[in-house]
Amino acid sequence: MAGSKLFVRRRDGRIEVRINDYGRSIVRGSFSSVLAAERDPDHEWHVVLSGPIDPSLDHDNPIAMLTRQNETSTNAELAGLTVDEQFLTDAEAWAWLTTLQVALRSTVQTKGLLSDEQLASCDEELLTYVQTLQQFLFQLADCF
Repeated sequence: MAGSKLFVRRRDGRIEVRINDYGRSIVRGSFSSVLAAERDPDHEWHVVLSGPIDPSLDHDNPIAMLTRQNETSTNAELAGLTVDEQFLTDAEAWAWLTTLQVALRSTVQTKGLLSDEQLASCDEELLTYVQTLQQFLFQLADCF
């Protein structure tokens, strides 16, 4: 997957998805994990999803937390529905982008990858997963 553009903005405004089957399986698993974490309070990502992004801003504001949770769930559902599509609209691509961000953030926090040293010392499979999500995010963001 390295070296080629994985997401390309077309003249008609759609975003072409050029991810191979392995890449789609990573994306599909990420989307599924975000949805599962949203629905299952015992999922390892649930605390990350339901906790405030910046505790100093909204830890006492349940409306802000509910709004964020609803957006996460809605975006993850749309992303999951479009995971096999060859072309995405801007709204669908945005859902992919935000859901992949949540998956990356959740993985980093639950696995304790909060420094370069911790990332470098993790197992190869986890490192590949994190780097793949990062690559997808950077390339997809370039389309906006």
